This record gives sequence, C-alpha cells and structure tokens, in this order.
Amino acid sequence: MFQLDEQSQMIAGVIRQWCQSTLVPRIPALEAGTEMPFDLMKKMAKAFGFDAMLGGAVKKRIAKLRSGDAPPGDGEKTMSQASGNPMMMHVVVKELSRVSPGFAMGFGVSIGLVGGALVTKGTADQIEKYGLPISTMQQIGAWCLTEPNAGSDAFGSMRTTAKPVGDGYVLSGSKTFITNGPGADVFLVYAKIDRGEPEADRPVATFIVERGMEGVTVGPPFKKMGMRDSPTSEVFFDDVKLGVEHLLGGKEKGKAGRSDTKESLGSERSGVPSMAWGIIERCYDASLAYVRERRQFGRAIGEFQAVQLKITDLFLKLRTVENIVFRLAWMQQNGVKDMPYINASKAMSAQLAVDAALIAIQIHGGYGYMEELGIEKLARDSKLLELGAGTTDINLLACARQLIGVTDTER
Repeated sequence: MFQLDEQSQMIAGVIRQWCQSTLVPRIPALEAGTEMPFDLMKKMAKAFGFDAMLGGAVKKRIAKLRSGDAPPGDGEKTMSQASGNPMMMHVVVKELSRVSPGFAMGFGVSIGLVGGALVTKGTADQIEKYGLPISTMQQIGAWCLTEPNAGSDAFGSMRTTAKPVGDGYVLSGSKTFITNGPGADVFLVYAKIDRGEPEADRPVATFIVERGMEGVTVGPPFKKMGMRDSPTSEVFFDDVKLGVEHLLGGKEKGKAGRSDTKESLGSERSGVPSMAWGIIERCYDASLAYVRERRQFGRAIGEFQAVQLKITDLFLKLRTVENIVFRLAWMQQNGVKDMPYINASKAMSAQLAVDAALIAIQIHGGYGYMEELGIEKLARDSKLLELGAGTTDINLLACARQLIGVTDTER
C-alpha cells in the first residue's frame, strides 16, 4: 500500500520526462499569460491515452444508465477506477505539480472535478454531450461555486439564482476565482432555485452552462500571486435561459442539492494532497542535491547540523503527505467515504507544502529566491492550497464538526 506499483512508477517516469521536455519550456509564457494551457492539456491527455482510457469507461457508464443497469455508486467507480488503479491519477497530478501546480490544478479541475461531477450525477444524455468530451479532454470544464460575497459561506451567502420560467429556468448572478474560466467550454454553475421563498430555504441546484450562450460573459484573467499558469476569472450570467436538460441530473433534488455540492468539494479536496506531494518532493529532491554540492567554509553545507535538521524536516513532510495520498487512493479503490479525513488531510498537506517551499528557499539562500530554479514559484503556488477548496480553517472546522456531530453550515 505504501509503495508505487510498477505501472504507477512507469507513468511517473513518462510524465516527468514529458514535463521536462514539453511543459517546463512553456512555463514562462504560461505564467506571463501570453499563452493559455488548454491546448497543451488536451495534447497531454491524448499523448498518454487518458482520453481513450477514460472515454471507454464513460461510454460504459452511459450504456448502463440507458439500460437501467447502473447500481448506486457506479458513477464514482467509473472515474476512480477507470484505469484499474486510482493511484495513477494521483501520480499524474504529483508529477505535474513538481514543476507547475497551476497546470496540474487546471487539468484536475476540468477532468476530475467537472468531468467527475457530470459522469457521477448527470443523465445519460448529459454525460454523452458534456461529460464524455470533458472527461476525454476534448473540451475544458470550469466549476463555478465561489461568488464575490460567498466564499467560505458558499450556501448562506450565495446570490446566483435560477428562477423557474415555463419549462426551464433563467439564471442570473456571477461567480469569481473560477479556475479555467478564460478558456472553459462548459461551466458547472451552482445556483439557488428562486420561487419566492426566503433565501435560506431555497434549494441549491447545479446547471450545465455552455460558453457562447446568450447572457454568458467571462472576465479577463486575474493577476495573481501564484498559480499564474492557471488562468482564473469571473464569470457572469445575465438572464441566461436554460432548459431542464441543463439541470444536472435532469431534476431538482431539494436539500440533496447541497449534499451533491459537498461531495464535489470532497473530490476537490482529495486532489490537493497530490499537488502538495509534488511540491514537497521537488523541494526535497532539489534541496538534498544542493546541500551535497554547495560548499561553504571549506565543506559541503550538508555537513552542518542546522542544514541536516532542515533536510530531515523536508523528508518527514514528504513521507507524511505521500502516506496521505496512498490512503486516499485506497479509499477510492474501496469506495470508502471519510470526509473528516479528507478535510483534515487537505488542510495538513497544504500547510506542509507551504512550509516545505519556504524551507527549500532558505536552504538555497539567494539562489532559492531567483526565478531560474523554480522553487520561488512553488512557494507562490503552494499558498493557494491553503485558500482554495476551502481555507485551512474551514477545512479543520468541517472536520471537527463531522467528528463531533455538530451541524455543518460552512463549506
């Protein structure tokens, strides 16, 4: 359980080679915003057969739904077990995150978060029209929950509404900090159904919105501290007319709509430790090599106890997060849902990644502060892991509430 099998090791090696030859040279342009990462994501998926592997599993899911032979939980298994090895996708995200956590995040949001929600919760027609092209990276997806005034209090402060009109809905509102927003083909939008009841009583539903629909506009990419190679923007919905076919699952779910959203949040948070794993592993590998080679005062700096303690600290952080990811993969393989663990491990992994990046910079001294080594980028990028998918405080509070049994009103 705590060692990569031969298949995962092979995937890791191939992805690492691709990152060095193809992704790393593109990072300056991606960070500057002169290039978008979406075409490169699609090429990567095709090059490594992700499109064929996931496409086959999704098509089987569609056939099961249409024949009435899709048992409960089948959707989750479709995505997590498509390769027969849930650890494989964690390894892919880890390897991408060693050099570009932003690229890994955009890829994961599209194929895992949006594609996963569509395949898990969508009707057969919705999966065929939207889930299949997103899961195979023919199209790019964006997940739209956060609003300008609705972050941690995602449900209570949500102002985006869908008013029932005739046989459909009229969607109005805006979303912010949307990963892949500038290039997404499909947006999964979370909104409150407004039939005139008090806001607190309005159910939450998920709508499938396509780029190019009348009333849909996307803001320019934000300028950010980190994750600059992951284009992020606002998305606006001005009286967008939607049919029932755009309602995820084809029908309203009442209070269960919020539960579906929290399941997606669990999926999003499960991906953060893999990103942290990649960041910490790169920091450890680079630091270990540096302290063996860098000489001061007539000897390698790795001979000094202060430096040795820092290396040991990085090693412990690496193994801690690595073990977290192995358990998450085991949970996916066995259909185990442990939200307290997911929330707590996301919070811990994010904190350890930030700490590791800063330690690596300290070990490298002035060189670590320079862009050319790429470690300062990991420090900038890692901070978002403590903010996105729920802040660290919200993650820990959610874990505590679930353990104690207190009603969870936050994300």
